[in-house]
Amino acid sequence: MDEPIAYQPDELAARDRSRTVFAQTMGYVAGTAALFALGAYLGRDVAGGVGLVAFFAAFACLIGMRFAVRRSVRLTVGLLGVFGLLIGLAVAPTLAYYASVDPAALWEAGGATALFIAGFGAAGYATRRDLTVLARIGFWALLALIVFGVVLIFVQIPYGALIYSILGLLVFAGLTVVDFQRLRRSTDVDSAPFLAASIFLDVLNVFLFFLQIFSGRDNA
Repeated sequence: MDEPIAYQPDELAARDRSRTVFAQTMGYVAGTAALFALGAYLGRDVAGGVGLVAFFAAFACLIGMRFAVRRSVRLTVGLLGVFGLLIGLAVAPTLAYYASVDPAALWEAGGATALFIAGFGAAGYATRRDLTVLARIGFWALLALIVFGVVLIFVQIPYGALIYSILGLLVFAGLTVVDFQRLRRSTDVDSAPFLAASIFLDVLNVFLFFLQIFSGRDNA
Protein backbone atom coordinates (compact mmCIF):
# COMPACT_ATOMS: atom_id res chain seq x y z
CA MET A 1 0.00 0.00 0.00
CA ASP A 2 1.13 3.51 -0.73
CA GLU A 3 2.05 5.54 2.30
CA PRO A 4 -0.05 8.67 2.91
CA ILE A 5 1.53 11.95 1.97
CA ALA A 6 2.85 13.77 5.03
CA TYR A 7 2.63 17.54 4.90
CA GLN A 8 4.80 19.82 6.98
CA PRO A 9 3.01 22.20 9.37
CA ASP A 10 3.96 25.21 7.21
CA GLU A 11 2.55 23.48 4.13
CA LEU A 12 -0.70 22.67 5.93
CA ALA A 13 -1.02 26.27 7.11
CA ALA A 14 -0.42 27.55 3.56
CA ARG A 15 -3.06 25.17 2.19
CA ASP A 16 -5.56 26.34 4.80
CA ARG A 17 -4.87 30.00 3.98
CA SER A 18 -5.22 29.24 0.27
CA ARG A 19 -8.64 27.66 0.86
CA THR A 20 -9.67 30.65 2.95
CA VAL A 21 -8.62 33.07 0.20
CA PHE A 22 -10.54 31.02 -2.37
CA ALA A 23 -13.70 30.96 -0.27
CA GLN A 24 -13.57 34.67 0.52
CA THR A 25 -12.74 35.64 -3.06
CA MET A 26 -15.61 33.69 -4.57
CA GLY A 27 -17.91 35.05 -1.86
CA TYR A 28 -16.89 38.57 -2.83
CA VAL A 29 -17.44 37.75 -6.51
CA ALA A 30 -20.95 36.53 -5.72
CA GLY A 31 -21.70 39.62 -3.62
CA THR A 32 -20.37 41.95 -6.31
CA ALA A 33 -22.48 40.16 -8.93
CA ALA A 34 -25.58 40.54 -6.74
CA LEU A 35 -24.95 44.28 -6.34
CA PHE A 36 -24.30 44.52 -10.08
CA ALA A 37 -27.71 42.95 -10.72
CA LEU A 38 -29.29 45.38 -8.27
CA GLY A 39 -27.62 48.33 -9.99
CA ALA A 40 -28.71 47.10 -13.40
CA TYR A 41 -32.30 46.84 -12.16
CA LEU A 42 -32.31 50.26 -10.51
CA GLY A 43 -30.73 51.86 -13.59
CA ARG A 44 -32.89 50.22 -16.23
CA ASP A 45 -34.57 53.55 -17.05
CA VAL A 46 -31.63 55.94 -16.60
CA ALA A 47 -30.20 57.98 -19.45
CA GLY A 48 -26.95 57.05 -21.13
CA GLY A 49 -25.19 60.06 -19.59
CA VAL A 50 -25.92 58.80 -16.10
CA GLY A 51 -24.50 55.43 -17.06
CA LEU A 52 -21.30 57.07 -18.27
CA VAL A 53 -20.87 58.94 -14.98
CA ALA A 54 -21.50 55.70 -13.08
CA PHE A 55 -18.87 53.98 -15.22
CA PHE A 56 -16.13 56.46 -14.30
CA ALA A 57 -17.23 56.45 -10.66
CA ALA A 58 -17.02 52.64 -10.61
CA PHE A 59 -13.43 52.65 -11.76
CA ALA A 60 -12.64 55.39 -9.28
CA CYS A 61 -13.72 52.86 -6.65
CA LEU A 62 -11.24 50.33 -8.05
CA ILE A 63 -8.46 52.89 -7.76
CA GLY A 64 -9.62 53.77 -4.25
CA MET A 65 -9.35 50.13 -3.22
CA ARG A 66 -5.58 50.29 -3.72
CA PHE A 67 -5.31 53.01 -1.11
CA ALA A 68 -8.04 51.74 1.21
CA VAL A 69 -6.42 48.34 1.79
CA ARG A 70 -3.60 50.02 3.69
CA ARG A 71 -6.11 51.32 6.23
CA SER A 72 -9.00 48.90 6.37
CA VAL A 73 -9.97 45.65 4.68
CA ARG A 74 -13.60 46.44 5.45
CA LEU A 75 -13.31 49.73 3.57
CA THR A 76 -11.76 47.89 0.65
CA VAL A 77 -14.62 45.39 0.58
CA GLY A 78 -17.10 48.27 0.84
CA LEU A 79 -15.56 49.96 -2.19
CA LEU A 80 -15.77 46.66 -4.05
CA GLY A 81 -19.49 46.54 -3.30
CA VAL A 82 -19.99 50.15 -4.43
CA PHE A 83 -18.05 49.29 -7.60
CA GLY A 84 -20.45 46.41 -8.32
CA LEU A 85 -23.49 48.64 -7.82
CA LEU A 86 -22.10 51.46 -9.96
CA ILE A 87 -20.95 49.23 -12.80
CA GLY A 88 -24.45 47.74 -12.79
CA LEU A 89 -25.88 51.24 -13.20
CA ALA A 90 -23.36 51.90 -15.99
CA VAL A 91 -24.30 48.78 -17.96
CA ALA A 92 -28.03 49.06 -17.23
CA PRO A 93 -28.96 51.01 -20.41
CA THR A 94 -27.19 48.41 -22.56
CA LEU A 95 -28.89 45.50 -20.82
CA ALA A 96 -32.27 47.25 -20.99
CA TYR A 97 -31.82 47.73 -24.73
CA TYR A 98 -31.04 44.07 -25.36
CA ALA A 99 -33.87 43.00 -23.06
CA SER A 100 -36.29 44.96 -25.25
CA VAL A 101 -35.01 43.90 -28.69
CA ASP A 102 -33.54 40.42 -28.12
CA PRO A 103 -34.13 39.04 -24.62
CA ALA A 104 -33.06 35.53 -25.69
CA ALA A 105 -29.55 36.87 -26.29
CA LEU A 106 -29.26 37.77 -22.60
CA TRP A 107 -29.99 34.22 -21.48
CA GLU A 108 -27.74 32.70 -24.11
CA ALA A 109 -24.90 35.04 -23.21
CA GLY A 110 -25.36 34.25 -19.53
CA GLY A 111 -25.20 30.50 -20.12
CA ALA A 112 -22.20 30.77 -22.43
CA THR A 113 -20.42 32.97 -19.90
CA ALA A 114 -20.97 30.46 -17.10
CA LEU A 115 -19.49 27.64 -19.21
CA PHE A 116 -16.61 29.84 -20.41
CA ILE A 117 -15.57 30.98 -16.92
CA ALA A 118 -16.04 27.51 -15.43
CA GLY A 119 -13.87 25.92 -18.12
CA PHE A 120 -11.03 28.41 -18.27
CA GLY A 121 -11.20 29.11 -14.55
CA ALA A 122 -10.83 25.40 -13.77
CA ALA A 123 -7.91 25.17 -16.20
CA GLY A 124 -6.16 28.09 -14.55
CA TYR A 125 -6.79 26.80 -11.04
CA ALA A 126 -5.54 23.31 -11.89
CA THR A 127 -2.43 24.10 -13.91
CA ARG A 128 0.94 24.19 -12.17
CA ARG A 129 2.73 25.77 -15.12
CA ASP A 130 3.97 29.30 -14.49
CA LEU A 131 1.69 31.65 -16.45
CA THR A 132 3.68 34.84 -15.93
CA VAL A 133 4.41 35.12 -19.65
CA LEU A 134 0.72 34.62 -20.46
CA ALA A 135 -0.17 37.40 -18.02
CA ARG A 136 2.17 39.80 -19.81
CA ILE A 137 0.83 38.81 -23.20
CA GLY A 138 -2.73 39.22 -21.92
CA PHE A 139 -1.98 42.73 -20.66
CA TRP A 140 -0.61 43.92 -23.99
CA ALA A 141 -3.34 42.09 -25.89
CA LEU A 142 -5.94 43.89 -23.79
CA LEU A 143 -4.36 47.25 -24.63
CA ALA A 144 -4.36 46.31 -28.33
CA LEU A 145 -8.03 45.31 -28.05
CA ILE A 146 -8.89 48.69 -26.54
CA VAL A 147 -7.09 50.45 -29.40
CA PHE A 148 -8.95 48.30 -31.92
CA GLY A 149 -12.25 49.21 -30.24
CA VAL A 150 -11.42 52.91 -30.56
CA VAL A 151 -10.57 52.42 -34.24
CA LEU A 152 -13.96 50.78 -34.82
CA ILE A 153 -15.65 53.95 -33.56
CA PHE A 154 -14.16 55.96 -36.42
CA VAL A 155 -13.55 53.34 -39.12
CA GLN A 156 -16.22 50.97 -40.39
CA ILE A 157 -14.78 47.48 -40.83
CA PRO A 158 -16.90 44.61 -42.22
CA TYR A 159 -17.93 42.38 -39.31
CA GLY A 160 -15.86 44.64 -37.08
CA ALA A 161 -18.07 44.12 -34.01
CA LEU A 162 -17.95 40.34 -34.41
CA ILE A 163 -14.17 40.33 -34.86
CA TYR A 164 -13.81 42.57 -31.81
CA SER A 165 -15.95 40.25 -29.69
CA ILE A 166 -14.12 37.10 -30.76
CA LEU A 167 -10.74 38.71 -30.10
CA GLY A 168 -12.05 39.89 -26.74
CA LEU A 169 -13.03 36.35 -25.79
CA LEU A 170 -9.57 35.11 -26.72
CA VAL A 171 -7.94 37.82 -24.59
CA PHE A 172 -10.16 37.16 -21.58
CA ALA A 173 -9.72 33.42 -21.90
CA GLY A 174 -6.06 34.02 -21.12
CA LEU A 175 -6.77 36.57 -18.41
CA THR A 176 -9.28 34.25 -16.74
CA VAL A 177 -6.75 31.41 -16.65
CA VAL A 178 -4.16 33.76 -15.15
CA ASP A 179 -6.53 35.17 -12.53
CA PHE A 180 -7.59 31.74 -11.31
CA GLN A 181 -3.99 30.62 -11.05
CA ARG A 182 -3.30 33.73 -8.97
CA LEU A 183 -6.27 32.74 -6.82
CA ARG A 184 -4.89 29.23 -6.26
CA ARG A 185 -1.43 30.49 -5.38
CA SER A 186 -2.49 33.33 -3.09
CA THR A 187 -2.30 32.86 0.67
CA ASP A 188 -2.84 36.53 1.53
CA VAL A 189 -6.41 37.03 2.75
CA ASP A 190 -6.15 40.78 2.17
CA SER A 191 -5.76 40.09 -1.57
CA ALA A 192 -9.24 38.53 -1.80
CA PRO A 193 -11.11 41.77 -2.70
CA PHE A 194 -8.66 42.52 -5.53
CA LEU A 195 -8.82 38.99 -6.87
CA ALA A 196 -12.62 39.18 -6.71
CA ALA A 197 -12.66 42.48 -8.64
CA SER A 198 -10.40 41.02 -11.33
CA ILE A 199 -12.45 37.84 -11.71
CA PHE A 200 -15.70 39.79 -11.75
CA LEU A 201 -14.36 42.00 -14.55
CA ASP A 202 -13.42 38.85 -16.47
CA VAL A 203 -16.98 37.57 -16.09
CA LEU A 204 -18.56 40.89 -17.05
CA ASN A 205 -16.45 41.40 -20.15
CA VAL A 206 -16.97 37.83 -21.34
CA PHE A 207 -20.73 38.27 -20.86
CA LEU A 208 -20.77 41.49 -22.90
CA PHE A 209 -18.72 39.90 -25.70
CA PHE A 210 -21.09 36.93 -25.88
CA LEU A 211 -24.05 39.29 -25.79
CA GLN A 212 -22.67 41.13 -28.82
CA ILE A 213 -22.15 37.85 -30.66
CA PHE A 214 -25.56 36.34 -29.92
CA SER A 215 -27.49 39.54 -30.56
CA GLY A 216 -25.71 40.10 -33.86
CA ARG A 217 -26.57 36.75 -35.44
CA ASP A 218 -29.73 37.97 -37.14
CA ASN A 219 -27.87 40.96 -38.55
CA ALA A 220 -24.95 39.01 -39.93
